[in-house]
Amino acid sequence: MSLNMYQYLAKNMADPESSILTALSASPETSIPDTWAFSLSQNLDHNTVVGLSKSLEGDAYVSLRELSTQFYVLSSEAEEILTNGSQEMRVLRALVNSGEGGMAMAELENVVGKDICKIGMGNCLKNKWAKKEKDGRLVAVVGEMNDEVRDMLGLLKESSGDAAALDDKALAALKRRKLISLVTRKSYSITRGPAYAPQRVKKAADLTKEMLDSGKWKDTPFKPYNFQTLGETVGGGYLHPLLKVRAELRKILMEMGFQEMPTNKWVESSFWNFDSLFQPQSHPARDAHDTFFIKEPAQTISVPEDYYERVKTMHEVGGSGSIGYRYDFKREEAFKNLLRTHTTAISSQMLYKLANQEGGFQPARYFSIDRVFRNETMDATHLCEFHQVEGLVADYNLSLGDLIGTIETFFRKIGITKLRFKPAFNPYTEPSMEIFGYHPDLKKWTEIGNSGMFRPEMLTPMGLPENVRVIAWGLSLERPTMIKYRIDNIRNLFGHKVDMGMTKNAPVCRFEKANEEAENQ
Repeated sequence: MSLNMYQYLAKNMADPESSILTALSASPETSIPDTWAFSLSQNLDHNTVVGLSKSLEGDAYVSLRELSTQFYVLSSEAEEILTNGSQEMRVLRALVNSGEGGMAMAELENVVGKDICKIGMGNCLKNKWAKKEKDGRLVAVVGEMNDEVRDMLGLLKESSGDAAALDDKALAALKRRKLISLVTRKSYSITRGPAYAPQRVKKAADLTKEMLDSGKWKDTPFKPYNFQTLGETVGGGYLHPLLKVRAELRKILMEMGFQEMPTNKWVESSFWNFDSLFQPQSHPARDAHDTFFIKEPAQTISVPEDYYERVKTMHEVGGSGSIGYRYDFKREEAFKNLLRTHTTAISSQMLYKLANQEGGFQPARYFSIDRVFRNETMDATHLCEFHQVEGLVADYNLSLGDLIGTIETFFRKIGITKLRFKPAFNPYTEPSMEIFGYHPDLKKWTEIGNSGMFRPEMLTPMGLPENVRVIAWGLSLERPTMIKYRIDNIRNLFGHKVDMGMTKNAPVCRFEKANEEAENQ
């Protein structure tokens, strides 16, 4: 097809797809030899033309044959040479104009520029067009020379980058100076396809209820269906490794007779999070560097007033053999809202309800596995939010032996049989113990939790009978998960850096039962 025909189509066809199909309409032998020339003639984007052509090929309206064209393009430095001349010519011209005395290097740099001087002077000395005198001055040896570099670039530009315009030696010289680069352009020739028509009719992909109701399906062209092809794999929901371990621990705790606490409220008051646990209002954990306080609403609405007064009295003057903390308990501090720092805030509420339920106190076992928040510096083992596993038993005359026995039973069920206990301090438990387990991979003892017996200063204001004791322990959910799935960085387990594919590929969590020898100990 002639260029004039392309120009005619450019004026009369606003739609690129119509332009392509109309260009092929003259006869079955008509073709578009090159989509690049076609796009230029119609002032169309070549990528748009190629995309539409491939779409038409998919519906068998056209057939495509790939073309490959190689040509050279000039760099920005080459374009500058075409305008002002090559560096060596500009240096030579400056030396010739300076006369027989030549120029010092500093003078030459001022005249032509430092970068041009560096490249141009090197080429002038190499070609023996200039020389350096003993006193360091630079002098021209020859008069004005033809600017061969500029001429070669000009020929290449006039021939649209066609390599045939220059011999191999000239091309190699220009490439060596990085003045030109070889570009490969992909385009296509277009001919009619088996389903060619001057206008594409969009085929329906689905048979709809509306088509059946109106009878339109009778006249609607449909895309061909391949009834042999397999459908996409049905994807189901997948549990994150953290949730797999949570489900397994939850199952174990329920087997041990524990009842799950309602922990779906992440915002708590300082009263339930700290004060009810006999944690003083001056404790460092209440600092904004350790706790996330809520700006809106900044304070809770209410707490049980009679219980509040008993907690206030315990802090200020003590009771049950304690002298308290001897400070003025502040209501505004107790009413501050925060993101809970531990699920023990829920434990204190459950124990208060247990003490004040109808029919009086009844022994109970509670557990929770939920999210808590600390204002931590994030690294490979710490996040600002994590999951706490907590268990507590409230019963008459419990002892430290009951606590150790309950902890050993729980950890034995998750496959940890080697335990050690170390005395520790907690504001709301006495005695308190850190729990260490032997890590078979690391070959060392690792802290895996904390435990203790709730203090009388915490339990008495709740209204629990005097001989009721509460034992409790807690650990993070992330640590056993990291050990189970061999994850060395907590940010690869929880947070924005988690690989979502891990939820699909992570194996099911099963904690191995301890061996018979350990169970009989």
